[in-house]
Amino acid sequence: MTTTGSGGEAADVTADREVVISRVIDAPRELVFEAFTQVGHLSRWWGPKGFTTTTRSFAFRVGGAWDFVMHGPDGTDYQEWITWREIVPPERIALLHGEHRDDPNSFESSLTFEPAGERTRIVMRTLFRTKELRDEAVEKYHAVEGGEQTLDNLAGYVADLTRSGFTPEGVAD
Repeated sequence: MTTTGSGGEAADVTADREVVISRVIDAPRELVFEAFTQVGHLSRWWGPKGFTTTTRSFAFRVGGAWDFVMHGPDGTDYQEWITWREIVPPERIALLHGEHRDDPNSFESSLTFEPAGERTRIVMRTLFRTKELRDEAVEKYHAVEGGEQTLDNLAGYVADLTRSGFTPEGVAD
């Protein structure tokens, strides 16, 4: 979000609360979007390196939720809750992510899926409620590295799907 300052200059009012991670994935946009939106795919690659995911419930629709547990490589379990706020297939997803429904420290994320020839550029933009929450996520929970690893996992997963000849729903062979 950009606003104009008193001198007419643009001032970014969210930069100190935001984390932006992007990656070009060697797969068509429809496949990358499907891997991000269907629990059968999502549970196979979600999370940083060494993490696994157990889904409790999943409803991919605006207002629906994904209730899940991320299991860290050290055995720590992280309770997670995502509420889907906007879905524009295969272009954009907006969500609210916290430890549980109504988590006061939840954060907003938007994901854009941009065609790049036969590849897809995914941009994950995360906005925290405060600079302190962003700093804690970056410093304590390694949000940047974890986000990059998560997108690496997605890239590897869709590469495997592509090699196997998988075709996303709604795309003709």
